[in-house]
Amino acid sequence: MAFLALVAMASVALAADRNDKRGLCFVPNPDHPGDNKLWAGENSDISWYYNYQDTPSPAFSDFPQSDFEFVPMMWGVTEDLDATTFLDNVKGLIDDGRNITHVLGFNEPDGPFEWGGSDIPPKDAARAWVANFEPLGEMGVKLGLPGCTGGWGSMPWLREFLGNCSEILSDGRDEKKNCTWDFIPVHWYDNFEGLASHIGERLAEWPNTSIWITEYAYAHKDLKEAQEFFNQTLDYFDKEDFVGRYTYFGAFRSDSSNVGNDTVFLNKAGELTDIGSWYLGGEATGVDPRSAASHQAVTGWLTLACFTISLLGLL
Repeated sequence: MAFLALVAMASVALAADRNDKRGLCFVPNPDHPGDNKLWAGENSDISWYYNYQDTPSPAFSDFPQSDFEFVPMMWGVTEDLDATTFLDNVKGLIDDGRNITHVLGFNEPDGPFEWGGSDIPPKDAARAWVANFEPLGEMGVKLGLPGCTGGWGSMPWLREFLGNCSEILSDGRDEKKNCTWDFIPVHWYDNFEGLASHIGERLAEWPNTSIWITEYAYAHKDLKEAQEFFNQTLDYFDKEDFVGRYTYFGAFRSDSSNVGNDTVFLNKAGELTDIGSWYLGGEATGVDPRSAASHQAVTGWLTLACFTISLLGLL
């Protein structure tokens, strides 16, 4: 009994040490599964993750929800807009004892498939939302609106979606009922000033709401610009109360990045870059994101070379 109590206390301490805003946008690496193990554990400040799916990732099966929270997402829609697959799967997780407190709406529904968007007309998204999200909201689960792109069309899409959603709910009823939601996810891949303006536009439209930045980076910039942006955003997100949570888009190796080689958490050899280490709560590593060789191996070789040169000098 005493041992179990110690384990429970250690788990609570671990969760308390983590940043409750900082999350992981998880893109698994099937070629290097060891990379997937870097993001959770006692050496990480990351407290939650999502994976564009409605089921938890096997890589984190050893972590209870209280230590590393999984947030399900309904990525897109099927031809049957009234299908409740997402609702049923989330209810299944809850019935199995997983404490699901938040869910995320559709991924970039205002963007085309070729750019990674789910490309859903607002009216179709509204119908699928009513079938899958409104019941979860009634159960007390916090609902995140669809995570639109950082483009000009994102606000018009959201307005049209909410209008259609409320019309569907009030159809055949005496009183009009608005769709419910609790926070607004945003995506951004440009400079800090644009990000702050993008968030401000949403706060002006929907005051006192919570903003989740569920994808962001300063895409295709050099290392200095990428690091300055990264540090500026972390300070901003952690300080501002209207930022509920955030997830940097960079938990992969530089040679598989589609947002630039210098913006990511890992170099080509799978070692943590400065940005990767900082996000986990660590110190700078000095690892070049574009490097292919192990930083430790290079350091070891240089040490051996220096030793050999010194030895030769004594002969």
